[in-house]
Amino acid sequence: MATAPDPSTAPDPSRRTVLATGTAIGGALVVGGAAAVPAQAAPAPEDTTAPTVHTDSWRTVLDDADLVWQMMPKTWYEGPYLGNGYLGTGIYAEPGGKNAVRFNVQHSEVQDHRPEFGSLFGLARLPVGHFTLEPVGTITGLDWRLRLRGAELTGSLTTTAGTLRLRVFVHTTTSLLTVEITPSEGEKNFRWVFHPADAISPRAAFKPLPDGYTGNPPAVVEQHGELTAAVQPLLAGGRHVTAWQERVRRETRTLYVSVAHSFPRTTALDRALRTVRDASSAPYDVLALPHRVWWERFYRKSFLSLPDARLQRFYWIQLYKTASAARRDAPVMATCGPWLESTPWPNTWWNLNVQLEYWLIHGSNHLELDAVSRALGEFRAQLTAEVAGPYRGDSAGIPRTTDTRLVNGGATPSGNGYGVGIPGQNPPTPEVGNLTWALHNVWLSYRHTMEESLLRDLLFPLLRKTVNYYLHFLTPGPDGKLHLPPTFSPEYGVDAPDCNYDLMLLRWGCRTLIDSAAELGISDPLTARWQEILAKLVPYPVDANGYMIGAGVPFAKSHRHYSHLLAVYPLYEITGRTPEERALIEKSLSHWVSFEGALQGYTFTGAASMSALLGKGQDALKYLGELMTRFIQANTMYKESGPVIETPLSAAQSLHDMVCQSWGEVIRVFPALPDAWRELVVHDFRTQGAFLLSAVREAGRTRWVRLTSEAGAPCAVRHGIAGPIEVRDGRGRRLRWEDAGDGAIRIPLGKGESALITARGDRPDLRIRPVPPNAPAPAWGLPA
Repeated sequence: MATAPDPSTAPDPSRRTVLATGTAIGGALVVGGAAAVPAQAAPAPEDTTAPTVHTDSWRTVLDDADLVWQMMPKTWYEGPYLGNGYLGTGIYAEPGGKNAVRFNVQHSEVQDHRPEFGSLFGLARLPVGHFTLEPVGTITGLDWRLRLRGAELTGSLTTTAGTLRLRVFVHTTTSLLTVEITPSEGEKNFRWVFHPADAISPRAAFKPLPDGYTGNPPAVVEQHGELTAAVQPLLAGGRHVTAWQERVRRETRTLYVSVAHSFPRTTALDRALRTVRDASSAPYDVLALPHRVWWERFYRKSFLSLPDARLQRFYWIQLYKTASAARRDAPVMATCGPWLESTPWPNTWWNLNVQLEYWLIHGSNHLELDAVSRALGEFRAQLTAEVAGPYRGDSAGIPRTTDTRLVNGGATPSGNGYGVGIPGQNPPTPEVGNLTWALHNVWLSYRHTMEESLLRDLLFPLLRKTVNYYLHFLTPGPDGKLHLPPTFSPEYGVDAPDCNYDLMLLRWGCRTLIDSAAELGISDPLTARWQEILAKLVPYPVDANGYMIGAGVPFAKSHRHYSHLLAVYPLYEITGRTPEERALIEKSLSHWVSFEGALQGYTFTGAASMSALLGKGQDALKYLGELMTRFIQANTMYKESGPVIETPLSAAQSLHDMVCQSWGEVIRVFPALPDAWRELVVHDFRTQGAFLLSAVREAGRTRWVRLTSEAGAPCAVRHGIAGPIEVRDGRGRRLRWEDAGDGAIRIPLGKGESALITARGDRPDLRIRPVPPNAPAPAWGLPA
């Protein structure tokens, strides 16, 4: 597969094209000075059960979720942020008490290329730089709003000399930051200043430099006619470039900025200059129109409204954040997303972060953001190269940390990277399950779309290789069971034989390979071996407190990671089917969170989702409350030793798990709602089996459920409607169904067919509308 291009490499519009159509950037045609947002597709005339959603429903929840600033944000964790998966900006006060506003400029493709120094130094993401907006007068106040609906920051900055009205966006389909400033008379002489960053790994501020490692040389600022460019050469070859130009139109001054990276070639300068030159011929509104259309279309793919105002806003902000940080063709999100601040983790992390970052794309119906499946397919050869030489003939793995092309650079004693490792040996740390876990994300994408090519061409062959790696080390014990030598459970700190992290992933992998081979009609010679593993693999080590780290290693200290509980969540291999199994989950969960000290934000999102599995909506809400109170920052970002993006995004998935679960080929509607959520609406929520779910809860009971099948997969649903029910198709005709047990029914639905489930004789209103909040709540951001 060819390397996915940065949007900035796409052909840019000529001046004639811009003037004739508004802009070609983003691919949306602008006619008559306005871009029409396509209305939601109308159902076929005979479809009498399709829910209707008025445009105002999305506008209401999105406008309500806008972040607001009436106090100056002092850090990244307080300020506005915008991005497109590649280019990102964060906006806050210039540190050090200076009278200026910082507009950070970062890019997810900008990295070093010296693998000999490992992934965290030699292949690290590199900071690009920042602009300062420097007013004439002293800043005295501000009023900003990050408008989710159009992904734009608008508002004003007040100084002792006047005001500066601003509008800001990062274009969704090209590497372009646009900032329009309209100053009052006293602020006409404000200025922009660009500050190139030192092109050195951010980890250098936290850890000793590896022997022989030095930063890259300083950037060189050049003039190219009316454009300026900061050219950052790299010692390994290639460069990254920040180009900008300011244009004056009547009362406004508009800054256009582009960042481009190239390696080993030096084409970044031409690309960045071309992007700015072409974009600057168009005024702000012309450039913004197709950008706004893209965002309108994005949000309309699904809908969720719940009566907790603070959480509902948080949820929609996470969708905005994900679409600002992810694109299918963009690099897999690093720990900071496309934004880069001071961090000891300047790369992509595969032992939890990546997996959590992308979970919410499935239920929210945004598979167009799935960079994980794309990257694992595009760079699959590298996954073989990352295991030790003797195993490359049939195996694959992914290290804890990689760059954008899944290269690690090798582990070193100075901690420059973490390789895959070899079970039973240390060093390097034998953390070997990460690729299997990453492939669970691919499996989720397959299950939510039922796209056979994803299963056949990517998941099955790559999962086969990662399971093969385990096969080299499985040995029979005197108990007749198959055992693993010591491996590492992220991030507990010690190796353990029969490590639960690996046993749980191995069991899931073998089961998935067997099921996939049957589905694809493949007669694989390893099928008997996979079946043997399922039959003979040693049981998961447990003690009086629940699941252990591994054999002989109890869970005995505060630990933020749920690596020892993956079979419970997210693998759903252990689900509480029996009273004994449920008690084991409850005991393990309680013991895990009982140790304070090292718990972090994603501890509580994992605990919330596990509680949702058990149907404990009150507990799930309690854990999310702990997260919001203790960890989530003013702008919904999250920090540990540095910014990490996965935790808030996984909290959105915890909300999904409370609203709908579809593991085990059963769709569970509203399985874990707290008592206070008596009203709830979900629309076009994507489930496993490629169904789109719409459902409404009124006055504490489920009023109706509707499912549309995109693939014709078997449909079993636990609808939650009390008493006798009826099921009707899209034309209102009765559909036959059968009892599937445990509160579920089975409905025969072909591809493209739908079913509406209601109480018998009920004819509910099928309009999708926001639910009223139980109580008012402050906006996110820094409202007064």
